[in-house]
Amino acid sequence: MDRARRPRSALAALTAALLAVPGITALSSAADAADADIAVNGGFESGLTGWTCTAGTTVNSPVHSGGSALQATPAGGDNAQCSQTVTVQPNAQYTLSGYVRGTYVYLGASGTGTTDVSTWAQSAPDYKQLSTTFRTGAGTTKVTIYTHGWYGTGAYQADDITLVGPGGGGTTQPPAAPAGLKTTSVTSSSVGLSWSAVTGATGYAVYRDGVKVQTVTGTSATVSGLTAATAYGFQVTAVNDAGESAKSAVVTATTSPGGGGGGGSADLPAHALVGYLHASFANGAGYTRLADVPDSWDVIDLSFGEPTSVTSGDIRFNRCPVTECPNVESDAEFKAAIKAKQAAGKKVLISIGGQNGQVQLTTTAARDSFVSSVSNIIDTYGLDGLDVDFEGHSLSLNAGDTDFKNPTTPVIVNLISALKTLKAKYGAKFVLTMAPETFFVQNGYQYYGTGKWGGQDPRCGAYLPVIHALRDDLTLLHVQDYNSGPIMGLDNQYHSMGGADFHIAMTDMLLTGFPVAGDQNNVFPPLRPDQVAIGMPASTNAGNGYVSPAEVNKALDCLTKKTNCGSYPTHGTWPALRGLMTWSVNWDRYANWAFQKNFDAYFG
Repeated sequence: MDRARRPRSALAALTAALLAVPGITALSSAADAADADIAVNGGFESGLTGWTCTAGTTVNSPVHSGGSALQATPAGGDNAQCSQTVTVQPNAQYTLSGYVRGTYVYLGASGTGTTDVSTWAQSAPDYKQLSTTFRTGAGTTKVTIYTHGWYGTGAYQADDITLVGPGGGGTTQPPAAPAGLKTTSVTSSSVGLSWSAVTGATGYAVYRDGVKVQTVTGTSATVSGLTAATAYGFQVTAVNDAGESAKSAVVTATTSPGGGGGGGSADLPAHALVGYLHASFANGAGYTRLADVPDSWDVIDLSFGEPTSVTSGDIRFNRCPVTECPNVESDAEFKAAIKAKQAAGKKVLISIGGQNGQVQLTTTAARDSFVSSVSNIIDTYGLDGLDVDFEGHSLSLNAGDTDFKNPTTPVIVNLISALKTLKAKYGAKFVLTMAPETFFVQNGYQYYGTGKWGGQDPRCGAYLPVIHALRDDLTLLHVQDYNSGPIMGLDNQYHSMGGADFHIAMTDMLLTGFPVAGDQNNVFPPLRPDQVAIGMPASTNAGNGYVSPAEVNKALDCLTKKTNCGSYPTHGTWPALRGLMTWSVNWDRYANWAFQKNFDAYFG
C-alpha cells in the first residue's frame, strides 16, 4: 500500500476485533496509588523540551489546557512524529493517554518488551482523548512514547500527554540549571566555555544566542564557526532521562579581531560579486569573452568542467567551439585574460558539474581521477581554484547514512577526500566555493537522506556532510536560491521564491545553524558570514526565482542591518555577509548589467 495513502477505516475495526479475542483483552487503565505521570512536558508548556520531533512547534491556540500545545504538519515522507523515551520498570502496567486534534492522529508506545501499542483518531475537529495501555517486558527499562499524523493530511495538535505507572527507579525530575558558566578561551572564530557539574545530569546542551549548537557529556565545550569581532551570548542546560533543565545565566563573549579565515577568503573584498561565465557553451544569452567581463565581478566561475562519464571522475573542460560561439577568443587570449583578471585582484575558478554534468565518485579510482583531472585543468589555465556545482543526482545518501558529521556513503566520502586533497596540494590561497541547490542544504532542516523510516528522497540534505567537512577550507558557499520549491525555514513556515523573504530565510539558516531532520542533538553549525553569498538569477531569463533590485536590497538590508525585514524573524545581524552570486555573467550582460549595477550601487 502506498505510504502516501490514508489508512482505511477497516483498520480500526480489525483492531477492535483483535482486542475482543480472549488473551488480547485490553488491560485495565486503573492506576495504583503509587503510580505517577512520568511523561516529561506532556502539556508542552516548556516548548518541545523532552520531545524529539521530525517537524513541529508549540502554539498558543488551539490548546486543550494550559497555555501551549504541540502542532506538527506531516509533509512528503514525514509523518511529523514527536517522541520521548521514558524510564520504566520491568513487568509493570502503564496507561498512555493524551488529547489530539486533527485528521488521522496517532498516540502510541514502542519498545515495550511485549506488544507495542497505538491508538488513533480518524477525525477530531476538536480535542479528543486517546488512551491505551501496555505491560512492560521482563527486561524493559525504557519505553518510547510518541504521537504523529499521517502523510498529506494537514497539521495536527496534541496536548496533555501522560504516561501513568510506576517510575523507573531512576531520575524522575530534570536536573537543576548549571551554575558557574564562564569563558575559558576566545579566538576570532571560537569561544571556550566551562561550568560547574550538576548532580544527576547525564549531559549538557550549549546554546548560542538562544539556539542549541552542541551537546556534551563533560563540563566544558568550545563553540566554533563564529565571526571575528562579534558579541555572542552563551547558555548551558543540564540533561538527564527526565528532560532538560532551565537555561543557565547568559555569559557574553566577543570574539577577537581576525581575518576572513581560510580558503583564500582573506584575498576577497569585504563584499564580493560572484558570477558564472558560460565558457564552454552558448545559449540565448550569447557568448561573453572573459576580457570583456567588467571589473565589478570579483569571482568568475568558468562553466563548466564535465565528466567523461557519470562515474569516471575524469573531468574535462572544453571551451566553446567557434561553430557555436563565433566570437570565442583563442586559448592564448583566454589564458591572457585570466592572468589580467588575477593581476586586478580577481579570482577565476573552474566550476564542475552544472545541470548536465552529473558527477558520482563511487570509487576511490574515480576520486583519484577527479583530483588529477581537476588539477590538470587548474594548472593548464593557471586558475585560482574550484567551484563545486553538483546538481541533479550527483550527491545522495545511502540508506542508514544518518549523521552528517560522520558520512558513510562513498560518493560523499570520496568527494570530501578529493576536495581535501586539492586543498592540501594548492595550499592556503586555493579558493574553494560551492553552489548547491536548496534541496541539498536547507531542506535538510526537515529531511535528511531516506529518513529514519525510509521513503524520503536520498538527496535531501546530501550537501551538508560535504559543507561541514570542508567548512575550515571553504571560501564561499552560495546556495542557489532559485529553481527551488518551497523550503521550511527556522520559523517552521514554508518560504517560496519570488521575494526578499525567501533569501532572508534561506541565508539566516546558514548563518544561524539548524537541527538536521529536526534532531536537536544533531545541529549543523553556522557558517561564518564571510563564507556566505546569496545566489540569485541575474534576470527573468536566467531562471525561476528572479527578484527585482528592490527585493535584493531588502534582503541585504535585513541580513546586514536588521532593517527592512519582512515576515521572517532573523536570528542575528551579519554586516560581514560576503555578497551575492548570480547565474550568470552572460545573462546579466543580456539584461544591460542590471544585477551588477545594483550590487555596485548598494555596496559602493
